[in-house]
Amino acid sequence: MEFLVSTTRPALGKPLGDELGREAAPDRFETRQPGVRSRMKRISAFLRPLSALLLALLVFQGCNALNPLCGSARPTPMIGSLSPSTITFAEVQQGVLLTVNGSHFVSSSVVVINGTTLSTSVTSSTQLKVTITTSVISAPGTAKVTVNTPSGNSGSLGCTSGGTSHVLVLTIA
Repeated sequence: MEFLVSTTRPALGKPLGDELGREAAPDRFETRQPGVRSRMKRISAFLRPLSALLLALLVFQGCNALNPLCGSARPTPMIGSLSPSTITFAEVQQGVLLTVNGSHFVSSSVVVINGTTLSTSVTSSTQLKVTITTSVISAPGTAKVTVNTPSGNSGSLGCTSGGTSHVLVLTIA
């Protein structure tokens, strides 16, 4: 069974037909067999952009910049430095203020030291502050510092959201 697909000649503006001179309707497919017709409505104009969007979601899933449905996705935090990077155990006993500098911090980002989540003050998207006490660090040595941002509500849309930064080491003398 052969199908005749209707198109339009750009220069003449007339629909193309078959070799017998029959013109095809622009909104259906016609068979070349007499008496047999199969109609199919054209894809609506509004569905074409939607299909392109769905294709982009499949191809670029996890790429929040290209996925317009990832508006509530949260970025993965990045740590750049600790201030101070070395503290004494005597300072820890008194409660020392640690500043974590980096990027992609949001209001729900928290500092995690040796697996313990601390009450965190988010001063900006590049700076967090926490107070370190003996409840977190019990002796001199080193401590692993990370920043965690919980995922947003768009994980089911193919969006990456939140995460944990790489580790920086805090030295306790």
